[in-house]
Amino acid sequence: MRISYNWLKQFIKLDVPSEETAALLTDLGLEVEVVEKYQSVKGGLTGVVVGEVKTCVQHPDADRLKVTTVDLGDGQPVQIVCGAPNVAVGQKVPVATIGTMLFDKDGNEFQIKKGKIRGQESHGMICAEDELGIGTNHDGIMILDNLIEAGTPVAEVLNIENDEVFEIGLTPNRADAMSHWGVARDLRAGLVQKNTTPELITPSVSNFRVDKRTLKIDVEVADSKLAPRYCGVTISGIKVNPSPDWLQNRLKAIGLTPKNNIVDITNYVLHDLGQPLHAFDAALINGKINVKTVKAGTKFVTLDDVERTLHEDDLMICDDNGPLCIAGVFGGKKSGVTENTTSIFLESAYFNPVSIRKTAKRHGLSTDASFRFERGIDPTITEYALKRAAILIKEIAGGEITSDIVEVYQKKIEDHSVLLNFNNVNSIIGQEIPKETIKKILVSLDIKVTNVSETGLGLVVPAYRVDVQREIDVIEEILRVYGYNNINFSKKLNATVANSGRTEDYKVQNIIATQLNAFGFHEMMSNSLTTPDYVKLSSKLKEEFNVLMLNPLSADLSAMRQSLLFSGLEAVSYNINRRNADLKLFEFGKSYHKFPSGYEEQKHLTLFLTGNRAAENWTSAQNPSDFFLFKGYVTSVFDRLGFNKLITKPVGSDVFAEGIAFYSGNDLLVEFGTVKKSILKHFDSKQEVMYADFNWGLIIKLLSNKIKFQEIPKYPEVRRDLALLVNQDVSFESLYAIARQTEKALLNDINLFDVYQGKNLPEGKKSYALSFILQDATKTLTDEQIDKIMGKLQQNFEKEVGAVLR
Repeated sequence: MRISYNWLKQFIKLDVPSEETAALLTDLGLEVEVVEKYQSVKGGLTGVVVGEVKTCVQHPDADRLKVTTVDLGDGQPVQIVCGAPNVAVGQKVPVATIGTMLFDKDGNEFQIKKGKIRGQESHGMICAEDELGIGTNHDGIMILDNLIEAGTPVAEVLNIENDEVFEIGLTPNRADAMSHWGVARDLRAGLVQKNTTPELITPSVSNFRVDKRTLKIDVEVADSKLAPRYCGVTISGIKVNPSPDWLQNRLKAIGLTPKNNIVDITNYVLHDLGQPLHAFDAALINGKINVKTVKAGTKFVTLDDVERTLHEDDLMICDDNGPLCIAGVFGGKKSGVTENTTSIFLESAYFNPVSIRKTAKRHGLSTDASFRFERGIDPTITEYALKRAAILIKEIAGGEITSDIVEVYQKKIEDHSVLLNFNNVNSIIGQEIPKETIKKILVSLDIKVTNVSETGLGLVVPAYRVDVQREIDVIEEILRVYGYNNINFSKKLNATVANSGRTEDYKVQNIIATQLNAFGFHEMMSNSLTTPDYVKLSSKLKEEFNVLMLNPLSADLSAMRQSLLFSGLEAVSYNINRRNADLKLFEFGKSYHKFPSGYEEQKHLTLFLTGNRAAENWTSAQNPSDFFLFKGYVTSVFDRLGFNKLITKPVGSDVFAEGIAFYSGNDLLVEFGTVKKSILKHFDSKQEVMYADFNWGLIIKLLSNKIKFQEIPKYPEVRRDLALLVNQDVSFESLYAIARQTEKALLNDINLFDVYQGKNLPEGKKSYALSFILQDATKTLTDEQIDKIMGKLQQNFEKEVGAVLR
């Protein structure tokens, strides 16, 4: 939010530098992120002064140039060569002196330098309007009033606006500070705490008078819950023209583009007082104003020429023929003010914040009006702001007020009461604040003290403070005005060490995250809010299990995720599209489900692998990541956690083109594999992506809190190898299982170290080279024992799968 310092000074008299005011606002919770200079003319016309033309003769070598002598008020006239046809002796003109920086129409700066033009020296430039940046006229030089003294800065003559603008990072709860008036109120509270008593200047509306009662437009509100307060007045005989310079400068300073005097006044009052207004062309209103919802599917064209389909809950401003405006959000094309408008119906209202927010989100609109309405404006200034705008319109656009103010306000929005306990204030803040100081702060915030006792205060909080509803909110207000920097803290540091087990979730997460980092993985955090349509990509996910948001930020963020896969693929696709295609990502996160039995959150660890194993290098060819590499990463997680008896089964999820699952008994621990191309296509990814989904919550439950120690064996291990000829359909997994069943006591490890298929082998056969590690922890194995075990292995391989030695 942008706040003009000059504008702010209209409400509160300040004579301190902007830096001090910015610091105070930041201390009050209105964080000033940057202070920018604003000049109504770029450069501020620094170095441009009024000059008087003393002599003017024809240039000896150019028909279209004149050589002039100009008095700049310093007693030393300078020679300037000028090409303007209207330059003449005795004129007062704007002169850009040597060193002055001017700006062309594109904003590019150029410096005025001493030079020679066709052999004649020129010590400056006599300027036209467009050269100064104050107009578009270039027919000749700009001629000023002869009464102005030579040497006067032109910036003073033309009333160039020099301002400073605060860029405030406004938090969503501070609806009361969404205007210059609101910021001035907060600033006053801060200054009172510093023992100054600044006056808060309220713009007067005492001049509001009804001139005639010739154009009354009745108002009817169908649902007072959607529009608790609605006011309107008609103004006739206006002339729609460009706004005066002061009004344009105010709007330009805060980043708004002036339109015309009527629209500019409504925008001015919005940023002045925080009350959005809307002006309708009264000639285009048929019958009375109806504030109501309309039938779903109704078409409506807004001011930006976009045809929108209305929802049945959208609050609309209508006449007898149909919708004129989306209430509190955006005006309609057919009822807007144009240069031909001569009479208007001016609206000022308080709309239901939730209704406005939902409507704005449904239509993807975010306007200055909706920004304020959806957060909650001051319901007490609806009529006051209308009068303020009407007076400005009469002053600037002419015309007469031709109706009484029509108001619909069925149930007054009351201030709310809060009880404040002094002990709670001191306990929460951590320091005792004097009771008189507390009362002084509350009064400066327009919070009325209705009851005083030894233990606390009875308070009435104004309705515009929608964020102050409870005692804790009042304490927060006291603290921010008193000043966080004024709270003392002890030099003594107290700390406690929690007694937690080694299998606490966060500890195990850190262990695995460190390991994955060592493998080159990067941790990511994706949004748990997502689109409900993702469930259609997998039959395992159900639409009825979606946890939907009541007030979604957008349709794409309206449901809690049922799977971490899709939010992860969004991150993968985002990186690939930005030429970062070799990815190793992991995430600890939750999925959310609405089962018939109730809501449930499930903790997951997910891994994503895509692209090449390593960056391109001249020493090695590019080597794509594959399933077996990915399986190694998955297995390493379980190895680190001590899971050594995993059961391998086919993958059950339909998001995988191929993959496997690891179980512990009947408990599914992880599913991993290659993501289906149909799913990748949905994310515009043509690159193979591997994905693993760990049931992290179950893994934590199964972890043992006991540490097992095993003595290093005293006796040597023995290795024996077998080269087996097996059928093509025989897997290493089946050979592994046979070996384990054959020898359970002395067989420590089995490894497949070579696979051969090709020449010199019978058709349909392949060769597996297996190594077997044997060891007895109590004694040295004999050759007889070893040969007996290897014989059994060979015999069972032949019996079970038809394997023979090569």
